[in-house]
Amino acid sequence: MTRDASPSARPDAAEQTRAQLRAQVAALPVKPGVYQFYDAAGQVIYIGKAANLRSRVRSYFGSPRALEGKTRVLAGRIAQLEYVTTQSEQDALHLEATLVKRHQPFFNVRLKDDKHYPYLKVDVDAPWPRVTITRRVAKDGARYFGPYASAKSVRTTLDLVKKLFPWRSCDKEITGSDPRPCLEYYIRRCIAPCTSYCTPEEYGEVIDQTMLFLDGKSEDVLRQLQESMSDAADELNFERAAQLRDQISAVERVTETQLTADTTASEVDVFGLAIDGDEAVVQVLFIRGQHMAGSDHYTLAGVKDETEGGIMASFLQQHYEGGLQPPKLVLVPAAVEQQELLQDWLSERRGARVQLRHPQRGDKRRLVAMASENASESLAMSRVRWLADRGRTEAALSELEEALSLPAPPKRIECYDISNTQGSHVVASMVVFIDGRPATNEYRRFRIKSVDTSQGPNDFASMAEVIERRFRRLGEERRAVRAEGYDVPDQPTPVGDEDESTESEGWGAVPDLVIVDGGKGQVSAAHDVMRNLAVDDIPLAGLAKREELLFQVDASDPVRLERRSQGLYLVQRIRDEAHRFAISYHRRLRARQTNQSTLDRIKGIGPRRKKALLRKFGSLQAIRDADVTEIAATRGMTQRLAEQLKQEL
Repeated sequence: MTRDASPSARPDAAEQTRAQLRAQVAALPVKPGVYQFYDAAGQVIYIGKAANLRSRVRSYFGSPRALEGKTRVLAGRIAQLEYVTTQSEQDALHLEATLVKRHQPFFNVRLKDDKHYPYLKVDVDAPWPRVTITRRVAKDGARYFGPYASAKSVRTTLDLVKKLFPWRSCDKEITGSDPRPCLEYYIRRCIAPCTSYCTPEEYGEVIDQTMLFLDGKSEDVLRQLQESMSDAADELNFERAAQLRDQISAVERVTETQLTADTTASEVDVFGLAIDGDEAVVQVLFIRGQHMAGSDHYTLAGVKDETEGGIMASFLQQHYEGGLQPPKLVLVPAAVEQQELLQDWLSERRGARVQLRHPQRGDKRRLVAMASENASESLAMSRVRWLADRGRTEAALSELEEALSLPAPPKRIECYDISNTQGSHVVASMVVFIDGRPATNEYRRFRIKSVDTSQGPNDFASMAEVIERRFRRLGEERRAVRAEGYDVPDQPTPVGDEDESTESEGWGAVPDLVIVDGGKGQVSAAHDVMRNLAVDDIPLAGLAKREELLFQVDASDPVRLERRSQGLYLVQRIRDEAHRFAISYHRRLRARQTNQSTLDRIKGIGPRRKKALLRKFGSLQAIRDADVTEIAATRGMTQRLAEQLKQEL
């Protein structure tokens, strides 16, 4: 391994450091390998793989304008680099996954919960195989079945197959010379190889049936058992035939409860993905044979500015790196980056061909949709649990008090965000968190009225307008109180209702902290308005998306909260909620305009008919999907007009 270190970063040495790094990059080998970037404090901040180390690493040191989003921020913080060459790009993929799991770099997609799932292991190379539980998959010739979502589920399955198939559960040495069998033989849970009551071939048949059942091939198991029962009956061995009959009934009862909608025997891991801000949840469904063996979810961090395909590629590397055996088929919700390379790597880990697919239709697509829906539920539930944890929210508020030098923990926090598309449909949102929890009844939406967007969006002016509308009434009340010679009261007046287009009758509630989505520019725009309104005593901060830095008006340096701190998590949740609330309103307005403008172009559809259609069907797509008779039944419509409408849509 080769490591190139730069001197500690002094303000006048920054350019010298960059020059040294560029020289080191120019000397990198043209080989596959893995590179690691460090910041000035010596912390690993990013780990990546490359088919050509020199070409890939050099891309971080070109013009900053050529880089986007998170990559630009990352490039600006690189102070040292380390690399190691590998024999192939597939080896680099393996090493990258190992190092990312070990170091958890800030700019990588990070798997926050590293789990080792239990498997059932059948040591088929042993003279008298057993079925045991293990959490590590090794290339030792044994057969592994799983993974199972929990220790309880794997024990339940082990108990089930032990009841259905009489293999030995003891670990004693089998000589065949024991004077008598143990209790398991008498309760029909073992065929007693220890006393030579069975041949190796008969015992092998039991193990084969066990593995077929664990593989989900219940029909093959039943066919073998039925053939054995017929043979026993032909040989007049009625006791043996009765035992097999009971075993067949037991297998049939179990199989009936395990069937899924897709009755094709399979071995599939189905993944779903839900993303919100810098956090994501991946849900996995383990399908083995004709039933779902279990499911689980994983939390990811560092996903901001990453594509769904990039997130899934990083996740799959870390997920299967820890000894988890890939199945025959892996279904993902988005086309992953470097699919062929990743598919070959999964095949190498399995020791057999693995298919990596992004299904577009059919049952497999529905399974992925179900997994993604579960991922969304898991993400929402994790946030509910966090917000419901009073200890965590109190710790978060105390951290904000200290980091932002507030007089007390901020009981009421308001956050503002702007949303637009190239300056059109500019809207803003205000969300309120009280005691660290969302107060949804106090959320407000705004349409930006006074900002000229003919030349494109102007987030600074839009933020200024929103802040002015929010605090104008509070400023007027304060000026009126001071004009009477009184101090401003400690107890605020209640907040009134602000809808999409009307001003409120009372905006007197005083927040303990105002957060705007953005950096210095947004903070300055908001502060100028608050100063003019004489409400600039209210603490104000801006949360920049790129590095999650908090900017304040009078502070020369931004506040950087610890990456895993409760305070950072809370402000991220508040910012993301403001963004979600603004985006949902923006999309609604855009969809409304699309519906209206399309209907306006159709001759014979005036304002009244358009209103009646949208009131009945809700959207333009719903009108497209409706039949002519249903449209004609709408108030003001006729059969001829309905036919014309369907034709033009």
